[in-house]
Amino acid sequence: MSNSADPCDTGSYTTDQARWLAVQNRDPVADAYFVYAVRTTGVYCRPSSSARLPRRENVLFFDTPEAAEAAGFRPSRRASADRTTAASRRAELVAQACRQIELAETPPKLEALAMQAGVSVFHFHRLFKAETGLSPKAYADALRARRLRDELAGAPTITQAIYDAGFNSNSRFYAASDHLLGMRPKDYKSGGANTGIRFAVGECSLGAILVARSQRGICAIWLGDDPDQLVRDLQDRFPFAQISGDDPVFEQWVAQVVGLVEAPSLGLNLPLDVRGTAFQQRVWQALRDLVPGATVSYAEIAERIGAPKAVRAVAQACGANQLAVAIPCHRVVRRDGDISGYRWGVARKRELLHRESQTAEIGE
Repeated sequence: MSNSADPCDTGSYTTDQARWLAVQNRDPVADAYFVYAVRTTGVYCRPSSSARLPRRENVLFFDTPEAAEAAGFRPSRRASADRTTAASRRAELVAQACRQIELAETPPKLEALAMQAGVSVFHFHRLFKAETGLSPKAYADALRARRLRDELAGAPTITQAIYDAGFNSNSRFYAASDHLLGMRPKDYKSGGANTGIRFAVGECSLGAILVARSQRGICAIWLGDDPDQLVRDLQDRFPFAQISGDDPVFEQWVAQVVGLVEAPSLGLNLPLDVRGTAFQQRVWQALRDLVPGATVSYAEIAERIGAPKAVRAVAQACGANQLAVAIPCHRVVRRDGDISGYRWGVARKRELLHRESQTAEIGE
């Protein structure tokens, strides 16, 4: 196991002693905390740098590269290569941990994952979250939730599905089942039996629209070309749910949703039944925080939620969104500004952005 400085003992590399130990061990985790500069050469490096170790008396520590440059030091020539090598090492450590979690019958302990990676528990937890956007526990929970849905579809009993999905006790599973499934496991296994869902299908300027609500709020806003197909998709998702048409109260809700589609900048003042993993929830909230008319890239959303490496996971979260326009994933564009990758069609995405940009210009 690595002899890396443990921030639990040293205050997260806040002392020179802890930082020098990290430099001696070429600790890649420490790269996120500080750089060191060498008086005799006038350059600064990351703690994991492959450069020859300087004498301790010639070393200064800075919290950021900018601070080192402000003090007159320049980056080492090896800095770029070192960053690439260190990033590859971190990514591989986390990839191995993900495989370990995925292959385990029950979620491995954090201590065991850290030991396998050869770093401290604190280091590993921070490293894993930086790479994936999730804590190891949240990653394992999301994996179990996916397994659970798959197992419930084919297992002869709910108990069998619980254990096959990695839960080691019924009580622990039932405590989390509502969050994972949005309903009782018995109802989920039976295709949504005993679950009431109201829906309405209509037309808007973007084509057909389906709006559905559960007891908790709006659970689906789908856009498409064929209204009958939207209804079939809803029935396929919950074939035994008590699906019924709208009523006068729900008609008012549907009108507000259609109004949102026609003018996205108006917002939607209705309860939403938003369900997803912890990571998806963070992505969706970041999208809802965007100002109408603004656009961002997947990478920018990843930065905003504190998971800069999780760009692909952000894209997947956008694709899993069930609430068109209410959770405005149409505001996410490619890094070069090009419009692509919208669940309900690129043409609809382009039109929604056009409407928002027009409203923003009027507001100015």
